[in-house]
Amino acid sequence: MIYRFKFTAILLFVIVNVVSAQIRPTPAAERLAGLQKKEQLKEKSLLKDIRFRNIGPSIMSGRVVDVDVNPADPTEFYVAYASGGLWYSTNNGQSLVPVFDQESAMGIGDIAVNWRSRIIWVGTGESNSSRSSYSGTGVFKSTDNGKNWQYLGLPESHHISKIVLHPTNDDIAWVAVLGHLYSANKERGVYKTSDGGKNWKQTLAVDDNTGATDLDINPKYPDELYAAMWYRTRRAWNFEEGGKTSGIYKSLDGGETWKLITGGNSGFPGGDGIGRIGLAVFTGDPKTVYAVLDNQNHRPDTGSKKTDTMYVLKDFRDLTKEQFALLDKNKLDSFLADNDFPEKYKAATVKEMVRTDQVKPTAIYDYLFDANAALFDTPVIGCEVYRSTDAGNSWLKVNTKGLNLFNTYGYYFGKISVSSTHAEKVVISGYSLMLSEDGGKTFKATDKASTHPDWHGCWMNPNRDSHWIAGNDGGCNITYDDGKHWFKANTPAVGQFYSVTVDDAKPYNVYGGLQDNGVWFGPSTNRESDQWNYESPNPWKNLVGGDGMQVQVDTRDNKTVYAGSQFGFYSRRNADGGRGFGIYPRPDLGEPKLRYNWQTPIWLSRHNQDILYYGTNKFHRSLVKGDKLETLSGDLTSGYHEGDIPFGTITTLVESPKRFGLIYLGTDDGNIHITRDGGYTWTNISTSLPKSVKGLYVSRVMPSAYKEGRVYITINGYRNDHFLPYLFSSEDYGVTWTALGSDLPAEPLNVVKEDPKREDIIYVGSDNGLYASFDKGKTFMVLGANFPRVAVHDIAIQQRENEIVVGTHGRSIYIAKLEAVQKIYDNSRKETLK
Repeated sequence: MIYRFKFTAILLFVIVNVVSAQIRPTPAAERLAGLQKKEQLKEKSLLKDIRFRNIGPSIMSGRVVDVDVNPADPTEFYVAYASGGLWYSTNNGQSLVPVFDQESAMGIGDIAVNWRSRIIWVGTGESNSSRSSYSGTGVFKSTDNGKNWQYLGLPESHHISKIVLHPTNDDIAWVAVLGHLYSANKERGVYKTSDGGKNWKQTLAVDDNTGATDLDINPKYPDELYAAMWYRTRRAWNFEEGGKTSGIYKSLDGGETWKLITGGNSGFPGGDGIGRIGLAVFTGDPKTVYAVLDNQNHRPDTGSKKTDTMYVLKDFRDLTKEQFALLDKNKLDSFLADNDFPEKYKAATVKEMVRTDQVKPTAIYDYLFDANAALFDTPVIGCEVYRSTDAGNSWLKVNTKGLNLFNTYGYYFGKISVSSTHAEKVVISGYSLMLSEDGGKTFKATDKASTHPDWHGCWMNPNRDSHWIAGNDGGCNITYDDGKHWFKANTPAVGQFYSVTVDDAKPYNVYGGLQDNGVWFGPSTNRESDQWNYESPNPWKNLVGGDGMQVQVDTRDNKTVYAGSQFGFYSRRNADGGRGFGIYPRPDLGEPKLRYNWQTPIWLSRHNQDILYYGTNKFHRSLVKGDKLETLSGDLTSGYHEGDIPFGTITTLVESPKRFGLIYLGTDDGNIHITRDGGYTWTNISTSLPKSVKGLYVSRVMPSAYKEGRVYITINGYRNDHFLPYLFSSEDYGVTWTALGSDLPAEPLNVVKEDPKREDIIYVGSDNGLYASFDKGKTFMVLGANFPRVAVHDIAIQQRENEIVVGTHGRSIYIAKLEAVQKIYDNSRKETLK
C-alpha cells in the first residue's frame, strides 16, 4: 500500500541518485558469506538448545503467495507464505507441516511441483513488492518431499515471481526474476536451465528496472512461452508502479529468444502507465491467452458528476476562493463534525479564514488527505482484463465495466487463472477474488465471511473447475462450488507481527499488531494446536482492524490499551470491549502536514502511565491518556522528500526506564534525537555515527535499565537493499558511539533488548533470526534450537515471569524462559574467571 502524489520524473531522478549513491546494495557474495557466518554462530552457540514455544495465534494467519496442488489427489498440496516458509498437507489442509525452515530464506515468491517426479522447486523472495517483502537468495530444489534441499543459485534475484517446469523434461525450467526491490540491478528477467538447475542462462532482459513478473507455457507445445515484464522502482519515499518497458513477450524456441507482442497496434496498451501484468494460458486451446493488467494511467473525466446530499473529501480538492464562499453552511458544518475537526473550526469560521486569505480554499482537502486516503482516492484505471485468441498476436480488452479490484495498489496483486476445461471461466485476484463465466466480460466477487481480502492467486482443479484453493492476506481458503462456500486451511501459526508487548496480568497477556490483520491479544500460556476446541472461545481476541501497528498497555489495570493501524491511526480502548477514543494529531488548518510512518511509534510512560508520547515527523505528548495531544517539537527529521510514500518520519520512540523525561527517538532518514526535559528541547546525537549508516532507517533505540547514560540502537538498510547489520551503543547519552556485533551475519537488524537480570546479556532480532550476546554486544550467538530463520520484528520482556517474547513477521509469537540463558551465562562467567 502506498501514499501517492505525482511529481516530475526529473526531481525523482535527482533525489534517487543523490541518496542511493551514498548507500550501496549488498552484493550477493557478501550475503552468502553471511550465511556461513550464521552457521558458525550456530555451531559455537552456548544457547542453541534453548527451547521456544509458539503461542500463536493461528486463528489469524499470514499472507499466502502460492499453492501447488497434486491434480491426481487434491488433498495433497503445498502452501507458500510470503514470510512464513513452505508448508505441506496431505489431508486437504486440516493440518500442515513446515518443510523449508532451515534454508537461507524464509520468504517465498513462487513454488512449482513436478507431481510426476515429486521434484519441488522454490523461488525465494516475495514478488508482491510490499514494504515487508523480504528478499530471497535464489532457487532451491528438493527430490524427497522437502526433507532435504539443494541450492541452485541465482542469488542476485532477490524476488522471484514464477517458476515454470517443462511438462516432460525434468531438467528444463524457466524462472521469472523480478529483481531487487529497492535498487536497480541487471540480474532480472527470465532465466532458463536445461540441466536441472546446475547452470542458468538469462534469456530475456530489458533493463535494470524491468523484471519478469509472470510466465506461462503452452503445455501442448512447450517451446511456446509467454513472459510478463514489469517496470517498477521502489525507494523509501517513492514507488513508480509502471513504465513503458512493461509488456508481454513471447518465445517460440523454448525461451531462448523473445519478442515483444504488446503495445503498438496489438490491442494491448503501452506507455508509461503500464503496471504489473499476470498471464494465464487456456490449456484446452492454448491459442487463448488471458492477461490481467494494473493500468496506472488515470481514468478519463467523463464530465458527469453525482449529486451528493452531503459533502465528500474530493469536493474540496480544487475549489477556488469564490467557490468556497458558496458552500452550503449546514452541509459544511456536518462535514467538519463528521471528520472530527476541532471545535474551533465551524463553517462560518473556516469561510472567514478563506475569505481573508488566512488559509487556502483547498485547506480542508489538504488537512484530511493522508496516506490512507491516497490508497483509494487516486483515480487510476486499475484492473483490466485482456484476451487473445490467436496466441498473442492481437488482444482485446474484455471487461465491459471498470473493475475496482486493485484500488491504487495493483502492484500487490496481478494473478489470473483460467479453467482447464472452460475457456470462458476466469478468476482474477485483488482486494476481492472475482469470477467471470463469460470470458471476462463481467465479474462477481466470491468473497464470504470466512475469507479475507487481498488475494494472491487461485488454483483451479483441472478435473473439477469449481474446486479452488486460493491464498490471501489471511491465509488459505478452499471451495468446492465456485466460491459460494469456503472453509479455511489455516492451522499454522504464521502471523506477520510488526510489534509485540505484554501486560502484567496473571497469567500475562501478549499484544501485537499484524500485517493486514489488525491488533490481537492472547494469554502467554496459550498452546497452539490444529485440534482447537471449537466449543470454547478462541483465546486470542481482536482489538482493532487494518494493518495492526504498535500497542501500549497501562499495567495499572492491564485493561487500558493503546493500539492502532497504519499511518498513525491509534485509539485508547478497554481490552474487554467498548468504544475506542481516537488518537491522531493534526496540524492547525493551513499549517504544513504532519508525516506519519507506516508504523507510527507510540510510547506510554512507565513513570506516569497517564502520559502518552507519539511521533510523526514531530514529537507529541498527551498528559491525559492520549487526549489533548500537544506538539512539543519542530521537524526532527531531515525534512520532506517529494514522493508518494511518507518519508521523513519518526520510526522509534522510547523513554528511559531510569529517568522520567529522558526520551530518545529515531527517524527513517537516519536522525537520532535525545531530550532530557520531556520533549521541549532536542539534540541530534546521530552526527558522530559512521558515514556508512548516514541516512539509513533507525529501527530501534533502547535506553538501558542498568545505567542512565547507556543506550543501544539498531539501524536497518532493508529499504536500500543494504543488508549489513548495524548495532551501536553509547555510554554517554549518544555523544559517542561504539560499533557492536562485528560477527553478526549480513542481515538487517530490527530490534535490540536487554536481559532483565543480567546486564551483559542483550538480544537482537534481524530479518533472518534471533541472536544473543553475553558481552553487551561485542560477540553474538544464535539463540534457540527450534527457532526458525524468520524475520524478528520486535522483542518484549516480561520481567515478573523472566520470559522473552519474540514477535516474528511470518511465524507469529514465540516465548522462552530466560532462566536457562542466565544460568548458561553465569556458568560461562565462572569458566572465564578460573
